[in-house]
Amino acid sequence: MIELTLPDMTCGHCVRTVTETVRKLDPDAKVQTDLPTHTARIETRADEQAVRAALAEEGYPAA
Repeated sequence: MIELTLPDMTCGHCVRTVTETVRKLDPDAKVQTDLPTHTARIETRADEQAVRAALAEEGYPAA
């Protein structure tokens, strides 16, 4: 389980982009997001650093 704070995740479009980005790395990943706290909980087989790098590249760097 990877838990990240994504300060730039502020709307439904952001949630969709974050989810799609993670699923490009691992199609079976489970992504739970909480917009009020800007957090994402990700269950994935992908490496955490790869997930962080992919999200940062899409404009959602983890704090």
